[in-house]
Amino acid sequence: MKIINKFLLIVVIGLFPQLSLAQGAGGVLKEIADIVASINHFPSDADKTKLMAISDNGNLPQGLRDMATAVATINHSTNAEGKEALARIAASDQAPDRAKALAGIISDLNHVPSDEAKSTLAELFP
Repeated sequence: MKIINKFLLIVVIGLFPQLSLAQGAGGVLKEIADIVASINHFPSDADKTKLMAISDNGNLPQGLRDMATAVATINHSTNAEGKEALARIAASDQAPDRAKALAGIISDLNHVPSDEAKSTLAELFP
């Protein structure tokens, strides 16, 4: 039975876009959005711990893990590696619109999220 379950998991992961699984990943995408909304120059130590747990979770889609890593490494703004990962997410035809919007907000972050970014996050991730 375990082999069948593993096979089904592999099939499901292969058939669905990486970030579309974020909706069912226990609100992980919302958790990242909430952290982004609260950033003041860089994530808090507690937020970095949460983000690194997401980044290290091999059961989550790679795009979601990349997004968490990009946020965890913010120091006033997103670094070049994070911007590349976020650009791939934003350009993906398979990524949900909410994930694309969040990727854009993270990529554009400069010290703190703008009022417009906070408003968008509140609408997309109530």
